[in-house]
Amino acid sequence: MRGIYFLSVVLLIVLTACSAGTANDTNQIQLLNVSYDPTRELYRDVNERFSRQWLAKTGQHISIKQSHGGSGSQARAVIEGLRADVVTLALGYDIDAIHKRGKKLGSDWQTRLPDNSSPYTSTIVFLVRKGNPKNIHDWNDLIRSDVQVVTPNPKTSGGARWNYLAAWGYVMDRELQGNWNKLNDPSAIEQVAEAQAKAEQFVAALYRNTPVLDRAARAATNTFAQRGIGDVLIAWENEALLAIKELGDQHLELVAPSSSILAEPPVAIVDTVVDRKGTRQVAEAYLQYLYSDEGQELVANHYFRPRNQAVMNRYPNTFPVLRLFTINEVFGGWQKAQAEHFADGGRFDRIYTVAKG
Repeated sequence: MRGIYFLSVVLLIVLTACSAGTANDTNQIQLLNVSYDPTRELYRDVNERFSRQWLAKTGQHISIKQSHGGSGSQARAVIEGLRADVVTLALGYDIDAIHKRGKKLGSDWQTRLPDNSSPYTSTIVFLVRKGNPKNIHDWNDLIRSDVQVVTPNPKTSGGARWNYLAAWGYVMDRELQGNWNKLNDPSAIEQVAEAQAKAEQFVAALYRNTPVLDRAARAATNTFAQRGIGDVLIAWENEALLAIKELGDQHLELVAPSSSILAEPPVAIVDTVVDRKGTRQVAEAYLQYLYSDEGQELVANHYFRPRNQAVMNRYPNTFPVLRLFTINEVFGGWQKAQAEHFADGGRFDRIYTVAKG
């Protein structure tokens, strides 16, 4: 099978950008980018292009290494001592955890770069077998008794948390007809409570249809695309499009639901590491490169949605049009979502216990 689908290994480190110098050269800089699963191919190309540009500009060679795994697991590794110069994770909560628990970067990390330090976005879609034999078109189809769903574990995978919140938000969007103001309207308390009860029932039914929870997004893609398990994969949009590219549209196809969540994967410098190593300048330039015209083109070529609208407009047939809601609108941000849904004993734990009980 093709190379992108080997099983994920947390803390797999791949040397992706090397030049003529050796590790002992005084003018060679080494960076470590600790990222989440679906960005492997994106940063392989980013590293190559950026290192070439930096060499031409400064005469310095850069060796950039990558580490990939579930976003939550990667955050914990950095907290426990993995010396990342930069982190490019699936959700803001994981970088907040590095700040709060590891004390390795400032509380203002998300204001240092444009768009809340998220140079690209994505959303959650469905990947199905060619011809869509189970006629899966929207979220409601995922809770039918004849449908088997593949999605990773929200306790270890940032992508899985986005999947969960997208499913929950779909029900809330439907029940509240997109009027998110009702969530803070005292006169709508009963309607909101009823919508939340329906969302919980819906998500429980979805997990009843899920035979296994892989640790990370790429592992779930392997389970579906390589091992042939399941009728539908809930996936990052870029991961679904990449799977179709690699395995061929004669095997798989993408289905865009009627609505989904706007996923904003953030990036940040790990202050304690770059200051100790003296790599702040190059680390800052590395993340700023993602916002450049060239960086945004690479983002789009790897099926992430670029922030630059002019670049986005050049890909009218790549990204499906669907209604997108945000985590702030539906859940009040990542801190509230994490505490309510994914903390030990939270909604996910209760839902999954019921679903598998």
